[in-house]
Amino acid sequence: MKIVKYIWITFALVVGLFIVHVVSVQYNLFSLYGGMPDFEMLQNPKSEIASELYSADGVLLGKYFRSNRSPVEYEHISRNMINALVATEDARYERHSGIDGRAMLRVFVGLFAGGSGGGGSTISQQLAKNLFNMRRFDEFEGPFYKIPGLKQLIIKTKEWIIAIRLERAYTKKEIITMYLNTVDFGSNSFGIKSAAKVFFNTAPDSLKIEQAAVLVGLLKAPSLYSPRYNPKNSKNRRNTVLEQMYRYQYLSEKRLDSLKKLPIVLDYEVENQNTGLATYFRTVLHNDLLKWGKENNVDVYSDGLKIYTTINSKAQQYAEDAVAKHMKYIQGEFDKFWKGKNPWIDENGREIKNFVTNATHKLDYYKSLKETYDGNKDSIDYYMNLKKKMKVFTWKGPKDTMFSALDSLKYYKRFLNVGLVAVHPESGHIVAWVGGLDHKFFKFDHVKQSYRQPGSTFKPFVYLAAIDNGYSPCEEFQDIPYTFQTTMNGKENVTWTPQNSEGEYTGKTFTMRQAMARSINSITANVMDRVTPPRVVDYCRKLGITSPLDPVPALCLGSSDVSVYELVGAYATFPNQGVYNEPQYLLRIEDKNGKVLYEHKPQRKEVLNEETAYLMCYMLQGGTQEKGGTALGLHRYPNIFKGNEVGGKTGTTSNYSDGWFMGVTQNLVTGVWVGGEDRCIRFTTYTFGQGAKLALPIVGAFMEKTYSDPNTGITPAFFKRPAKRTREINCEKYKNNTADSTGAQILDNRKNPLDDL
Repeated sequence: MKIVKYIWITFALVVGLFIVHVVSVQYNLFSLYGGMPDFEMLQNPKSEIASELYSADGVLLGKYFRSNRSPVEYEHISRNMINALVATEDARYERHSGIDGRAMLRVFVGLFAGGSGGGGSTISQQLAKNLFNMRRFDEFEGPFYKIPGLKQLIIKTKEWIIAIRLERAYTKKEIITMYLNTVDFGSNSFGIKSAAKVFFNTAPDSLKIEQAAVLVGLLKAPSLYSPRYNPKNSKNRRNTVLEQMYRYQYLSEKRLDSLKKLPIVLDYEVENQNTGLATYFRTVLHNDLLKWGKENNVDVYSDGLKIYTTINSKAQQYAEDAVAKHMKYIQGEFDKFWKGKNPWIDENGREIKNFVTNATHKLDYYKSLKETYDGNKDSIDYYMNLKKKMKVFTWKGPKDTMFSALDSLKYYKRFLNVGLVAVHPESGHIVAWVGGLDHKFFKFDHVKQSYRQPGSTFKPFVYLAAIDNGYSPCEEFQDIPYTFQTTMNGKENVTWTPQNSEGEYTGKTFTMRQAMARSINSITANVMDRVTPPRVVDYCRKLGITSPLDPVPALCLGSSDVSVYELVGAYATFPNQGVYNEPQYLLRIEDKNGKVLYEHKPQRKEVLNEETAYLMCYMLQGGTQEKGGTALGLHRYPNIFKGNEVGGKTGTTSNYSDGWFMGVTQNLVTGVWVGGEDRCIRFTTYTFGQGAKLALPIVGAFMEKTYSDPNTGITPAFFKRPAKRTREINCEKYKNNTADSTGAQILDNRKNPLDDL
């Protein structure tokens, strides 16, 4: 009897000590145990939530995050996921209040027996651990944390207490939803919404039983049971989860057997800034958001913002498709053109010696080596030439290879690059943005970050200055040499006579519309001299071009660098009846509760009268209508012209370093630049170096797809006419020089290499 008595006394003493321990931890007796989350923290638990970026048509473009977590409501979680989780992690979930006494007893008995009684943590306890990690936050530590064994007991006790408090504060549905929104599934996916997307490219409410079982299996050890990197372990663990579902009557035996035989079918893609739509755009916007967040005390990475943009997801996809298809083709032609030779050449066509070596000096890696080895050339050269495994871009997909830093630089310098942006003129909303070939391998954005000579795409601004000062599109000019007296390289009274692209002057008379359509340099120079370079610069400033412009005669041929972003914004002023809208891509920012934190207020500025704006649209139409128009190639894309009036302007720099094309309709203005990363990397002939071959096909393919799809919401329309027009545009005496509506003049018997695109 004494033994029984002692057992009961011991038991009572242990229970009493445990109660004292729990109370001491709960109230942080003598400040020895560390703090606990207060009621407010329990009511508003803080967890990092990814900010989501949406297109204008409601498509999720991407996220900004440190932890890729996006919350989802209980109603949007598949019942398969709930069942799999409860069956595997907490079978008595609906019957306990945060701590499962039966499970705890099983664990203790198992431990005393020398084995393992399985896991005793409930979903509520695991949520407490996820939300308030007592092992990581200094604010919860006390002096007793320095005692190793006692520290673990205190932490576990705090998790029990928090679990019970959570059960009192939230419903069972809310707790399991919070758990699934916070748990780490591995592969940079936190929460069920991210995990469903990363592993199966689906939504949480669409998870199948076998998919849910895979995800629940990951919770035990995300790396060990990763279906991507440890598929055998993942399948075994999945089947264990399925067996648990059968054990607790969520599955029949027949269903269990059939599901266990299924392979794991993934649609795996880790979400980052290199994947998905509009990757370059997302990076540009990311930089803007960081600045805004700093000014407004908002954490873009963790505050769960909803960011709404102007991008049209369908138009964006068509833009990316058009860029990829044409750039793959033109790169093949570039590689054939330079086969066996290096494409970096000087103005005389000679290879630039030590080009790659000199280019390495600009690399951050080179600068780091130089600093690490105190400028020691042998050490720097050794590491610059050290080959290592790397994945490189090819138009057939990423390729594994052994490259040194020098090899890599030389390889990537041979690629032609691209920038495309398309804007809706009336709103100024950017609907598509492609900043390069592949954001994973080419980080530099060629829409807003890059500045290059625009060539003949600058000419409309010269003609604009004339039109706005009383000239008519029918004004006649003779194609003869036109000479300026100017200052060049510090020398005064230097003569400059611009050459036509074909190297000859016809002596014929052309209207301004015909001259701009054919891109005749001599006539553009004549007009420039009449309106003067400073006045042309003034008009460019009105149209939103902020880049430095040198007010010299050569500006008429596009001698000063601009960005695609600026050029498209300027051209969009013409179909918008002379009203300039700075191209806009951010509409609204909301916090996680839907409160609007930022909303764009359009800044509209009337810079031209309606007649001038319309006459410029009419001038640009000359490129697609006049005989010899440089934009006649757009007629290879006939759907653009259905119900539409279409203008266009090519641009080519004198040494073929830059190829441009601007496509203009009432509801869409699209600009494209194509060229080498360095100006010395280029074609050397007009055949492929001109904008009509480098850039026009991208605009044509993009606009045709966009106008052919009614779901884009971008509809064909005629240019808006001014209420009053005072200048003649019929130019009847020149009607014989005008192309017919099909643009048939350019489609002769010669095979054009772009016809097959």
